[in-house]
Order: sequence, then structure tokens, then C-alpha cells
Amino acid sequence: MPVSDDDANLRLLLVASSGGHLTQLLALRPWWSAHQRSFVTFDSTQARSALTDESVVFAYAPTTRNIPNLLRNARLAWTLLRRERPDVVVTTGAGVALPFIVLGRFRGATTVFIEVFDRIEMPTLTGRLCRPFCTAVLVQWDEQRTAYPQSINVGPLL
Repeated sequence: MPVSDDDANLRLLLVASSGGHLTQLLALRPWWSAHQRSFVTFDSTQARSALTDESVVFAYAPTTRNIPNLLRNARLAWTLLRRERPDVVVTTGAGVALPFIVLGRFRGATTVFIEVFDRIEMPTLTGRLCRPFCTAVLVQWDEQRTAYPQSINVGPLL
């Protein structure tokens, strides 16, 4: 499914850890604000403040090396993807992204991973894990294309 600004009726699921990952998704506001959307992130002061008027579901944290939370987030992803039926799942990572990308792809959504701004020379673990399940990988630096040869450079989001 092509994703462009002309697709005014897209249903988006925007997934990111709080902090810098969420900040990079927020930088895409000119694009996502024109579409139906829901966010998945961690419960934090930043998330509550930045997403006050948005539909938000809080994921389970921490995700690093935490198998129980990976399974909880996989169940959450399955439930949300069935309920929201997004056309596109977009993520900047980190650990919370994997179940949403994998299950989103399984359910037929366009899946987009955006490699983070500050990982110029090496791909993130999340990027390496999500890439096989992504319809598109977007990078912010030409140097990142070494790790993601089929990617699209969208330039710095911040």
C-alpha cells in the first residue's frame, strides 16, 4: 500500500519508546496530524504532556531483556491491531516496536521503521530485528544506508 500525503483517510499506529524515540515521531506531526491515529508509548511525563489530545495506549516497560514484557506487549499489539485495524504502523523503536511491526505485517498493514537520528554508523538492534518485517525503512543520514541498502533517506527529523 503506498503511503503519501494524498492518502487522507489512513489509519496510523505510531509506536515508540518515550524519550528521544517519541520525540522523533512527534517531529512528523505535519504528516500524521492529517490522519486518524493512535500512539503506543511508555507512560511518562513526556508522553502524557506531548500527547494530551491524542489517543494513547501505554505499553509495558522496561523492554530491554525483559521477556515477560515482550509477551505482554505482543498481546497488546495483537489486541490493538485487531481493534484499530491500522493501514500503517510507524515506529522509531526501541524494544516496544518489534511486536507491533511483526504482528502489523502479519495483519497486512504497511510497516515502516525509522532508524533513529543518533545511530549513524551502526544500526540499532531494533532496526536489525524489525527490518525483515518492514515494508519500508527510512533513514536520516546517508551513512545509515550502509546498514539498510534498500532504505529511503528522509533527512534529519530533528
